Amino acid sequence: MDSLKLSFEAIVPIFILMLIGYVIKCFKLADKKSMDVLNRIVFKIFLPVLLFDNIYNTNTGNIFDWKLIVFTTVGVLAVFVVGYFAVMHLTDKNSSRGVILQGFFRGNFAILGIPIVNYICGENSGATAALMVAYVIPVFNVLAVIALERFRDESEKTSPLKVLKGIVLNPLIIGCIIGTVFFAFGIKLPKVIEKPIDDMASAATPLAIISLGFDFDFSLIKGYAKENIIVSLGRLVIIPLVMMPLAVYFGFSGEALACLLVVFGSPVAVSSFAMSQQMGGDEKLCAQIIVLTSALCLLTLFVWIYVLSSLGLF
Repeated sequence: MDSLKLSFEAIVPIFILMLIGYVIKCFKLADKKSMDVLNRIVFKIFLPVLLFDNIYNTNTGNIFDWKLIVFTTVGVLAVFVVGYFAVMHLTDKNSSRGVILQGFFRGNFAILGIPIVNYICGENSGATAALMVAYVIPVFNVLAVIALERFRDESEKTSPLKVLKGIVLNPLIIGCIIGTVFFAFGIKLPKVIEKPIDDMASAATPLAIISLGFDFDFSLIKGYAKENIIVSLGRLVIIPLVMMPLAVYFGFSGEALACLLVVFGSPVAVSSFAMSQQMGGDEKLCAQIIVLTSALCLLTLFVWIYVLSSLGLF
């Protein structure tokens, strides 16, 4: 029951914010044009500030678990590569290919990482998760930019130079780079500047989720049934079913294993919606898979937490 409570408390707030966005649309409190403007602001300003803040506030007193970093990197890249070839056969639409590929590898670590690890391993035990935020989120974003740039427009031939340019100039990547520079050189901002940055970072996720809820359309569920099923099974069942036994085989347990569970078994990242919308991906499909995987993870995360804890690995 405690495991179910954790999943419930971690996911339900996301649904409440989505519902707020949906209610805004139903009562015509904002139109599509104004919400698109909001989403563009979130993508270009608030989310980069959030990523900067995550990295900037990483505790330098902790030490990276390099074995965990290597396993995570190889695992995420493997999912990306396998997913890349899979999407080429799953659909002919480039705008859908990038979104589906992003759905396979990009978990919601930024929101669920620390809370889930703290629950599984005890309060204030999420030091590894905090450090993983500083590493995993930039990796997810770089790969997401590559995926969406590669499949941006069916009518244009995508060159490696254009993909590289898209990566370098992407606001989320810029936020990660600046945060990494500040973290690496120990640069500290005055408190008077840190406070508004923290406030903007806190607002980024709620704004992104509200915008997602506004764009959700129940009438499209049937039209995206195939894509929803494929991404949900891949993201929540197949990928963790492969990666978690491998993680146990390589000796991971406790906090590190809990981090890997979130990396490979959490729902699709909410921030992927803003990126898909701004980079020519199918945002309607993206909204569908985020909502569906967020709902289904109540069951899948519960099962994984129960099984691994029963085996004494947490």
